[in-house]
Amino acid sequence: MSQDIGGFLPPSCHLFALGEPTHQEPAFGHLRNALFAQLAGLGFRSIALETDRVAALLVDDFVQGGTGDLDTVLSEGFTHNFGELEPNRQLIAWMRRYNRNRPPQQRLAFHGFDAPTENTTAPSPRRCLEYARDYLRRTPDLSFALDLDPDGAGLRGLLGDDERWHRTEAIMDPAMSIGATAEAGKLRVLADDMLTLLHARAPLLIAATSRAEWRRAKTHLTAGIGLLRYHKQAAQPGEQTARVCRLLATRDALMAENLLDIRSTEADRGPTLIFANNLHLQRNPSTWRMGDTDITWSGAGSILASLMGKHYAFVAGSLGRSQALDLPEPEPDTYEAAMQRRFPAWGLTATTTVPPARTRTDTAPYQGYFPLDQATVDAADALLHINDGAATTATIQAEAHAPDPAP
Repeated sequence: MSQDIGGFLPPSCHLFALGEPTHQEPAFGHLRNALFAQLAGLGFRSIALETDRVAALLVDDFVQGGTGDLDTVLSEGFTHNFGELEPNRQLIAWMRRYNRNRPPQQRLAFHGFDAPTENTTAPSPRRCLEYARDYLRRTPDLSFALDLDPDGAGLRGLLGDDERWHRTEAIMDPAMSIGATAEAGKLRVLADDMLTLLHARAPLLIAATSRAEWRRAKTHLTAGIGLLRYHKQAAQPGEQTARVCRLLATRDALMAENLLDIRSTEADRGPTLIFANNLHLQRNPSTWRMGDTDITWSGAGSILASLMGKHYAFVAGSLGRSQALDLPEPEPDTYEAAMQRRFPAWGLTATTTVPPARTRTDTAPYQGYFPLDQATVDAADALLHINDGAATTATIQAEAHAPDPAP
């Protein structure tokens, strides 16, 4: 066992995925921060979190030294309420300090790799599509390739009112979804044409702006296309568990696409640390129980492992007990109990050292905890186990694994 992340870093790794079994235990976020500081010393130059990719652009602007204040960045730059988490506040503040007085090639970059969707809602693609449209207009004479009204009325008319996209019924009831309407179909065609034009005009656009601004426009446009795909899936009729499974699979496919694009951006600067729930990052299929049915789909990690091979590595997160979750000491024949005996605080271990055990069953849905099972352990490169959440948080903060860099 070890607390040195470098010993578990494959030499060929480009994406290093660190999973957590629940979002509700702060110790995993604090540990992530400490381990990212270690990885920064080993050549990592970026981190990607389970939050909306477009919103996260504001966070990266801030850590690169841009204007604004931390509270606004946390409020507007994170989705899924993740800006309220103290470890994320500490991470962003530390990254900004780390980057101070460093040249661009050595600075740490922040990325989101999720879509702004929940199981019951998804927003309108308006903001993303209009951003891309406005960027494309920065070169002249686009009318030959794309029919856009000068004032954007065509796009605006197809989008309609944002509420008809965002309302819960639009996701939960296919009959109420806008995703299969004629307008949504025209929007998908229009967005695809815009993406083609973005690439076709890349030399002119980059010369008039910059490569970074071109990539920012592409990020917005692909996010808008992703939302259109998600809404189309929401419009498909069928049994509810099957519909939910398709939505989960679509979201993870979008995550995987985003991470591949992030790696394209970061390829010349160093590897990327990913942090998210185990379900999104594990190599084996993801499973979630809905009522009396187990829903199974390919998560982003499963997709990436298939496409990237040895360049993708996954460390599964494991938790013994937690005051924050009201999670008790695990039963003695479970994976978590075996880890409890080996790790009095927290630590990392290769999965080849983990003996077979029973999957934990003393958890409740409100805890959002997904226990270890044999398939996940077998497909992971290592395990990160926390014995006690509160004790680990106190230890990490006291040890200050991520001190401020020299000014």
